[in-house]
Amino acid sequence: MTEIQAIAAAVRSRLDDRFRVRELGITESRSVIRASANAIRSLHRGEWEAAAHLTAEAGSILAKVVKALEPHPDILHAGFVADAAKEYAEAALCTALFRGDAIPMPEDLGLDPVPYLHGLGETVGELRRRLLDLLRQGDLATAEGCLVAMDEIVDLLAALDYPDGMTNGLRRTTDVARSLVERSRADLTATVVQERLRADLGHRYPVVPPLAGGPADEGGRGG
Repeated sequence: MTEIQAIAAAVRSRLDDRFRVRELGITESRSVIRASANAIRSLHRGEWEAAAHLTAEAGSILAKVVKALEPHPDILHAGFVADAAKEYAEAALCTALFRGDAIPMPEDLGLDPVPYLHGLGETVGELRRRLLDLLRQGDLATAEGCLVAMDEIVDLLAALDYPDGMTNGLRRTTDVARSLVERSRADLTATVVQERLRADLGHRYPVVPPLAGGPADEGGRGG
């Protein structure tokens, strides 16, 4: 074997290993994202147990991916693992927020603060969806609780004034979340005003049942 052939063999061996690990990371990261998305769908359907199971599954897969990629930091930090971590954070945080449980910290989920914060920002959109569902159901008290949580999340994100290079563009996530909060506030306010007006009209002009022996009864006797 010539020196050039030896170099080619050595380089190919190392790159083949990196390629194998990269493909594994991409495939498993997709599994994390899929499990997380299914967990959030289960939450919106009120399937708490299924959501908890899927969230735990996503966390388990993510931990395995991170461990497998630790010897390859260039691949670990390529971006697709961070995307999966963000989706897992969103599922775990939504589970806590929807159920009224204690909100897990980044270290509780084994996550770096940056994908955790992006996941937290994404929960605002899911909370808006839940708020609208609650408004349709007439549960104004729980809907107001959702808006309070959304407000607190945006306040937290806005207070973290770090360069975008450190936070991977968290400012944009915060701006989107803030716009969703304002739209949700308008929706909730309009619904509350409508309910108060309906209650006031019902109090002032109560519905009076028809008297027995009215025209309808007379018509019935005539037949």
